Amino acid sequence: MTIYDIAKIAGVSASTVSRVANNKPGIKEETRQQIQALLDQYDYRPNETARGLVNQSSRMIGILITDIRYEHHVDIAYHIEKEMERHGYCSLILNTGLSDDKKAQAITVLSQRRVDGAILVGSTFQCDAVKQALASRMEGKPVVITNGYLDLPNVKGVLVNEKEGIEDCVHLMAKKGHKKLAFVLPNRTPSNLSKEKGFVSGMEALGFSRDKLWIYSAPTTLEDGRRITEQILLEHPDVEGIIYGEDLSAVSGIRTLLDKNIPVPEQVAVIGVDNSRYCDICYPRLTSLNNKMVEMSFEAARILLDDLEGRKNPEKIMLFSGIVEREST
Repeated sequence: MTIYDIAKIAGVSASTVSRVANNKPGIKEETRQQIQALLDQYDYRPNETARGLVNQSSRMIGILITDIRYEHHVDIAYHIEKEMERHGYCSLILNTGLSDDKKAQAITVLSQRRVDGAILVGSTFQCDAVKQALASRMEGKPVVITNGYLDLPNVKGVLVNEKEGIEDCVHLMAKKGHKKLAFVLPNRTPSNLSKEKGFVSGMEALGFSRDKLWIYSAPTTLEDGRRITEQILLEHPDVEGIIYGEDLSAVSGIRTLLDKNIPVPEQVAVIGVDNSRYCDICYPRLTSLNNKMVEMSFEAARILLDDLEGRKNPEKIMLFSGIVEREST
């Protein structure tokens, strides 16, 4: 519903509707009340980015991330922003937080700003609140989710086979003689739960019972990485390897092991996920599952550009992860 549609229904000019929507003086009270009632009925909000009242492409796209402090997602947003800029688009990047309500509110902001499309970074946006917000606020606008998907006609997903990737990590550990393994699950997002499934299936393939697996949960912080590593060592002093769902926790885990004079990887091997810059600045250098962050970023930007320019793509595209082996295994 545009300002012109409201004006046509009310039988007034678009400029009159604009004055009411922006609370400007010079309108009869009866006319103001009539127009305001229509604005409320159709949930109209002023277009904050348009230079005039003409409804046209804003050449702006939205990028949503849940936590701007999280390096992995920020890097994805950076690559997307640079690629979209190269094609003449400005990016509005919003830090939504983890609350589903806040994610939905951010989508409302994108709608108010009249973005041409959006990219949602991370599987955490794969939830009902976001789905409802996209259906009501972004109908007809192309949306791409990295490492996630929602069943809507305007949404596409770029996914990574992290489940199979973690299975490969388990097999690598076993190949090197480390079979008593623990897994550290970060926040319970669809992506991280997929990693957990990979650990379970990988361990079952080695003959371990599902109900006896050592699976722990911890947020992605240095402090929690240390805490959960100490807990694993206390409860399972015979542990031979730890797979962390994120690199940052793995780096903290390596430091904890070394502080306790536990050699890595000779006694306990360590693997992380993301193949981030942390891998090369810790000691020993961290083996990590490369979940194709850069490739995912450019693929998401490409799909969004294709949709904006009328080219078709599949609803889902799968990228394949691979282990980058370093000194911690």
